[in-house]
Amino acid sequence: MSGRTTPRLRRVRRFVPSGRTTRGATPKVVALGGGMGLSASLTALRRITGDLTAVVTVADDGGSSGRLRDELGVLPPGDLRKALAALCGDDDWGQTWSRVIQHRFQSEGELHDHAVGNLLIVALWEQLGDHVQALDLVGKLLGAHGRVLPMSAVPLELQAQVKGHDPARPDEITTVRGQATVALTCGEVQSVHVVPEEPPAVPEAACAVRDADWVVLGPGSWFSSVIPHLLVPELREALEETKARKVLSLNLAPQPGETDGFSPQRHLEVLARHAPKLAFDVVLADKAAVPDAEGLTAAAKQLVGSEVELAAVAARGDDARSSAGGAPDRHDPELLAAAYDRIFRMHGRIGPWR
Repeated sequence: MSGRTTPRLRRVRRFVPSGRTTRGATPKVVALGGGMGLSASLTALRRITGDLTAVVTVADDGGSSGRLRDELGVLPPGDLRKALAALCGDDDWGQTWSRVIQHRFQSEGELHDHAVGNLLIVALWEQLGDHVQALDLVGKLLGAHGRVLPMSAVPLELQAQVKGHDPARPDEITTVRGQATVALTCGEVQSVHVVPEEPPAVPEAACAVRDADWVVLGPGSWFSSVIPHLLVPELREALEETKARKVLSLNLAPQPGETDGFSPQRHLEVLARHAPKLAFDVVLADKAAVPDAEGLTAAAKQLVGSEVELAAVAARGDDARSSAGGAPDRHDPELLAAAYDRIFRMHGRIGPWR
């Protein structure tokens, strides 16, 4: 990382969102993931809690994020920007700023396809030399209903072992490098790891997980947005050791390339393989996305020690984007919020907010 953006060593400080309800009246929730899956969770969760922290992957190497990462040596800001946009309120201020930071320039020059929010975040990193302080400042500007943290303070390269990445050699195992390439592989992903190995967690992220009442992992691209959190040792240990209750939120449909043909049970299998000690309290899945409810229930209990909660959480009609198979792959914020709220109420509340 360049000298301009190396974070200063500092004491971890407690963050209280301005104007938000303090602990004691609302559950303290941490959501982990990246991309549109994390955005879906955050858009839902900000409706039911005033104490929300997003912990975001930092392995993106494509598009505007990849270009800024390569040129300036910074963390890829794109998934962090998407999380901040999801935390914007539904009032005019929040929706205006959400559109502004998501806006991409269209030109014939160097600015083409750069997102405004990416440039703003990187500018503040260079000005302040502190990833966390800069993201807190952007959140304050946007009036974000929560906090956004990177999972690690160093940019990561995602690498995957892929069977059949070359269609001409369907049985060959190939090492595929880069999140964008992994996400689009036509082969079957066997496992993933990150470079550098055993990267340091952002201290505030690990502390947030340990201090939470509820932790939500997923939905999102399974190998490139969800599992990477388990490859940061301090963060994985925090997830294993926290007294918080934990929800694993499954996707609405397999992702073409990355998890093509995966059943809900297969998603649990690969997650358990990457973090065999990690257990959950609840696995949340859309009713229509689970063809074998009994099989998922058995797998959840055996692999992650969890109960299964089936709920209708997919968007329908004009609000749903369809995957290649025609299944909805966009969550409805209100339905997902209702499902999370029901889980928080019915599966045991811990902490003084009870």
